[in-house]
This record gives sequence, structure tokens and C-alpha cells, in this order.
Amino acid sequence: MATTGTEAPGARDARAAAAGAPVKRSYVQRMFSEIAPRYDLLNHVLSLGIDRTWRRAALACLAWECRPDGTYLDLCAGTLDVGAALARERGFHGHVVGADFAEPMLRAGMSKAPRDRVAPVVADALALPLADASCDGAVVAFGIRNVSDLDASLVEARRVLARGGRFVILEFSTPRVRIVRAVYLAYFRHVLPRIGALVSGHATAYRYLPESVRHFPEAEALAGRMSAAGFARVSWRPLTLGIVAVHVGEA
Repeated sequence: MATTGTEAPGARDARAAAAGAPVKRSYVQRMFSEIAPRYDLLNHVLSLGIDRTWRRAALACLAWECRPDGTYLDLCAGTLDVGAALARERGFHGHVVGADFAEPMLRAGMSKAPRDRVAPVVADALALPLADASCDGAVVAFGIRNVSDLDASLVEARRVLARGGRFVILEFSTPRVRIVRAVYLAYFRHVLPRIGALVSGHATAYRYLPESVRHFPEAEALAGRMSAAGFARVSWRPLTLGIVAVHVGEA
């Protein structure tokens, strides 16, 4: 693809994918496959290690203790951070299906998870190879904004959940306090892409990230779309001054 000025190759696709263009599915799948070897390192570095706290908060909302022997879905599982963390929880005796359509991401995370508890599955969030009502809960951490059709993915998540099962979404948000928002956006739009490109070796992946957050629904709107997809008792709360938000809905 031709570029103009100093624009990195693929930058146009990154912006288009973040905005929800038809190229989004192929761009996201290719991008995550390419950055898989450095993905975990960059998550911890770019979040200053807070990402681990965010994932623990999401798991706390899953209420897996009610069904400790159940089957749980780690949707858009990436390198299986969430699924592996759930499998290690004291008192958890169930199984986790880690679904992601970027196979190199799953492969990069397989050493984290006990094979008898976590099953990585190459699958698209829009067409999960799971039966109706087959999961006792589901969680998606920093992945739902990357699907090519948000509403269809919410409906699909609702389909595979058993009655009363929780769906937990952990995703980036935009802080509402003006000074926090200004600092956050400056870091997110200018510092993070440079560090991400340097460490990952991928010119556009960490340009896509802030753009995808910018185009993702605000917390209230996401809650409304969860309700429209059939989830009940939808709630949400901000974490770390509103940098991320946790949404919870019940099947």
C-alpha cells in the first residue's frame, strides 16, 4: 500500500479497522498474530503492571464461586491470562474454554495454563463452536472492542450462557475528570504508540489501540447494548479513575 509523508505502512488500515471498516476482522487477526511474542510484556509495561489488578477485578465479578465445577468461557482470550488466572483460583474445580481467532496468541499463552483445566480453541467471537447454554459464565478482557460486529458478539455470548450465568466485560474507557482525561489521552495517543512500536516491532498495532478505544461505545452505551442483546441486571463500574470499566450482565 502506498503511504504519504512519514505515515507507517498499514497505518491507513489501522485507522479503518479501529473505525469498524470491513477490513477490521482481517487486520485485527493479522496484527495480534504478529505481536503475540511480545504481547504480554507490552501489556505489563504499558499499563505499569496495573493490568493484573484489572483482570482480578473482572474475575471477582464473574461469581464463579456459585458454580466452581462449571464451564467458563474466556472470550477473545489472547494469551490466556484470564483463563489461566481463573484456573488457579483456590476452590475452582471447573474448566475454561479460551477462545480466540488468532492462533499464535493462544500458542504464546499455553504455558501459563494447566492443560487439564484450560482448553484453547481457535474460534471467532461471532461463531463460537459451543452449544447453547453450555457455559456457566464468560469473561472478555480487552477484546470486545476488537470484534468486527459488537452487537452480534454480545448476542453470541448470550447464546452460550446458561440461565443465570454472568458475562463480564473488562475494557478501556475514557476518564471523565478533565485533568485525568488530558493526561491519559496524551499518554495513550502519543507515548504508548511509540513504546509499543519500538518493543513489538509492529508499526501500527499500538496506533490501532487508542483509535479502537476512541471508537468504542462509552460505558453507558455499552450497558445499553448488552441489555439489547438479552442480558439482564446489567451494571458497570469504573476502575483506576475511569481508565477502564467492568460491565456485568446475566443470562
